[in-house]
Amino acid sequence: MSDETLLADFLNDLGKRVAGDLRTDQYNRILYSTDASIFKKTPYGVLLPKTADDVQATVELAAQYGVPLLARTGGSSLAGQAVNEALVMDMTRYMDQVLELNQEEQWVRVQPGIVLDELNIYLRPYGLQFGPDPASSNRAAMGGIVSNNSTGAHSILYGMTADHVLEANVILNDGSAAHFSPLETINGMMGASELDRYLGKSGREGEIYRQISALTADPANQRTIVESTPRHWRRCGGYNLDRFVGDPTLNFKWQRDARFNLARLISGAEGTLAVMTDITLNLVPLPHKTALAIVHFDDLGTALSAVPAMLEVDPSAIELLDNLGLTLCREVPEYSRLLQTFLQGQPDCVLITEFYGESETELRDKVDRLEQQLQQEKTGATAVTRAFSPALQANVWNVRKVGLGLMMSIKGDYKPIPFIEDAAVPPEHLAEYVIKIEQFCNDMGSDVAYYAHASAGCIHIRPLINTKLASEVAKMPHIIDFAVDLLHGYGGSLSSEHGDGRARSWVNERFFGPELYQLYRQVKTIFDPHNIFNPGNIVDAGPMTENLRYGSDYEAIQVTPYLDFSADGGFDRAVEMCNGAGICRKRTMGTMCPSFMATREEEHSTRGRANLLRAALSGELPASELTGTRIYEAMDLCLECKACKAECPSAVDMAKIKFEYLAHYYEANGVPLRTRLFANIGRLSEMGAGSLSPLGNAALGNGLSRRVLRSLGIADQRSLPALAREPLPAWFKNRRNGQPPAGVRDRIALFHDPFTNYNTPEVGIAAIEFLEAAGYEVIWPGHKGDGRPFISKGLVKEAKQMAQETLAHLAPLAEQGIPIVGLEPSSLLSLRDDYFYLLPDDPRVPIVAEHAYTFEEFVAKLADNDQLTLPVTDEARHILLHGHCHQKALVGTGPAVRALTLPPNYTLTEVDSGCCGMAGSFGYEAEHYDISMRMAERRLLPAVRAAAGETLVVAAGISCRQQIKHGAGRTALHPAEVLRAALVTA
Repeated sequence: MSDETLLADFLNDLGKRVAGDLRTDQYNRILYSTDASIFKKTPYGVLLPKTADDVQATVELAAQYGVPLLARTGGSSLAGQAVNEALVMDMTRYMDQVLELNQEEQWVRVQPGIVLDELNIYLRPYGLQFGPDPASSNRAAMGGIVSNNSTGAHSILYGMTADHVLEANVILNDGSAAHFSPLETINGMMGASELDRYLGKSGREGEIYRQISALTADPANQRTIVESTPRHWRRCGGYNLDRFVGDPTLNFKWQRDARFNLARLISGAEGTLAVMTDITLNLVPLPHKTALAIVHFDDLGTALSAVPAMLEVDPSAIELLDNLGLTLCREVPEYSRLLQTFLQGQPDCVLITEFYGESETELRDKVDRLEQQLQQEKTGATAVTRAFSPALQANVWNVRKVGLGLMMSIKGDYKPIPFIEDAAVPPEHLAEYVIKIEQFCNDMGSDVAYYAHASAGCIHIRPLINTKLASEVAKMPHIIDFAVDLLHGYGGSLSSEHGDGRARSWVNERFFGPELYQLYRQVKTIFDPHNIFNPGNIVDAGPMTENLRYGSDYEAIQVTPYLDFSADGGFDRAVEMCNGAGICRKRTMGTMCPSFMATREEEHSTRGRANLLRAALSGELPASELTGTRIYEAMDLCLECKACKAECPSAVDMAKIKFEYLAHYYEANGVPLRTRLFANIGRLSEMGAGSLSPLGNAALGNGLSRRVLRSLGIADQRSLPALAREPLPAWFKNRRNGQPPAGVRDRIALFHDPFTNYNTPEVGIAAIEFLEAAGYEVIWPGHKGDGRPFISKGLVKEAKQMAQETLAHLAPLAEQGIPIVGLEPSSLLSLRDDYFYLLPDDPRVPIVAEHAYTFEEFVAKLADNDQLTLPVTDEARHILLHGHCHQKALVGTGPAVRALTLPPNYTLTEVDSGCCGMAGSFGYEAEHYDISMRMAERRLLPAVRAAAGETLVVAAGISCRQQIKHGAGRTALHPAEVLRAALVTA
């Protein structure tokens, strides 16, 4: 029987045995063929198991048919251990629950698919958390964290994940279940021990206990383990045999008990020994208070040399943010704004130093001691920023946590590649190690980038390598060989938190030595004699230069773009900016990615869409699939919210990519009527508003019109925005016969959009009256629209025409220095974003963009410059603010908060609501209605319903206000309406 037939029979039998989702189509296999590493391996299929019974049935059948298995969670692995030619079991879709919590004993039992940040949110009310904190905590799940033996910024406090793994329920290689937990070697009962009873068990569990016990009890093996295990405590490579010999010289500082516990051998095994179905974890108390000291330096060597002196004052963490990281942060709007809150001047690098304490007084004393230490030891620190407020500390940690992805946002084919990045050395050797590695890489013609955990001696060093060139790929084994020699001399570890995977498993025999490596091979054979669990990792690995995502044979088809992708090097390279880190899979904060937050499907993440597009561009899929139905379905749920432009550290701009994609799709398949209608909504609204609006509004509500709208694919549940009886252009023209108001000090141009003009003129009126009260003459530019609906619908030709017409009206005003103030965020911000790639050679674009402001930005700017002296109410009101997606991505909600709290007794709560789900026409389209409402129900609508009746619900976007009205029955106001109403008039 052929391998293909065996595989087909296996998949057929599996589909009959499991309740979970089994997917074997080419698209799902492509979606799971990469992780956050440089590797690519297409699996046989993907199973989303629903229960432990599903997992057990899968392993039983895999053992019967000899099919490899890979248990996977978030796919954020950097060493390639989350890709394999195997059946992938994605635990995150269904097996993601907290099963049991013991607050008194401080432990929790969880399924492997629960994401760490979500677990910590669950634990927070109990004053507990999981100690190790990898930077990927917002999308990495506990199964992967345990399998990698991960750690993070606080490793000097909490050690490694294995230090906190108490018990595990697992499925062994024959499909039998086992429970691994701490076992006493002597308990006084008839001279027997708990371990003795397990040694006498029958079946695979008993065999494993007997063989591992014999292996670790052998004196010769113990000598090998003690002598060959790296001396540095921060290590996760190989298998954790050192935890079974109890030798204090290994400096295993955080081992809480020395009992025989196979759960701690499973930890760090990268899924090669068994499959976990649930894990019991030790918890630690939340710190009472924390403080940060951001220590500035003028060069990296000085900073790293200062770390030992800084450790003398007992910080809880010291994290490096180097010059490249700072530079890249400044290029991403979201992180540039955060940097400004804590950087002084232009340092080369900073060491983010954290302290825990019981009170702010204690924390201030600790920061004082640090500053004294820096001065006494003449460390070369140039400045220290103190951060005691949680908000400022959150800014700092957000920037630090995106360091890895930001490195990968470097344009072009040379990328900071992970393969030696996980080494750790004692901190006193850190500066010397980094300098030697950098010099070796430089001598080979490669620059390097850095980030990470200075306090633990782990600086993630990444050489810039072009993996599309064979000559560049050939450098990598030489560099890792050099690193191994250095690490031997310093007593360092090759893998300290990211695991071995495909990147480092191949060199494990050389690094650990042949004797210890043979013990690792024995461990693998004892647990998995037929090699079905994630084969090729930790032991018996292939060369690291194989199975690369990009290799010397990689070639993308050339697509002639409609938009300007020159800054990326072409449309294909814009897609390739996605490195697989998977931050788009986060669900606890921010906006990216709204559709993934709602569906939790990999294809509805930014990463998933990029993977599918790259497959079509590179020939993995037929070129015709680029404009085929299946990729269109994946792209269709991209809401073009622009959140990835701000929140993706690699700066993947999926909104722009979708704009380009739709242009090609429509060229091949034609433009649907509904698309043309929504794209031309401004012109249609202009025709129906005014004297005809009563007829138009009535028609929209009658049965015939509803049937017509239904036939066009517009959701029955929605009501289209009403048309205004007096549109804003007519109101503006008729007032004061065109004469400016008295007492004018300057002029501004109102960037009027079709929705404000013809649906909500009251918003425009409020803005005009407020700005006039502030002393401005409001100019009406007279442009027909802004092109935003054409952009969102992928109609490039029409969008360019509208942009040119708009610029013709706005550029003369901008050239006079007149501010251009807009009310609809997506419309105004098109001037500062989309127009640059729509009309890349038009010199008017940057001039107009420089003078374009959202209403809130302009008001906040006036207030910050003490140019806004208006009589406002002293009435106390509370505001619930929902930010528009484009506003949050390109500007941030800071200006809105500033403007809305100008009245002295106005307070504000901002909802971390992500996307409202309406997204222009998206929520009106029948096939999107359900997912649109799921997005809104995630946080926004519950927050609105919970708000007191007197609370002012505020949203700048008309789509957001429509969604709030539809889903919660509340009328949301534009910020201009709130500020106009707050004015005290004589």
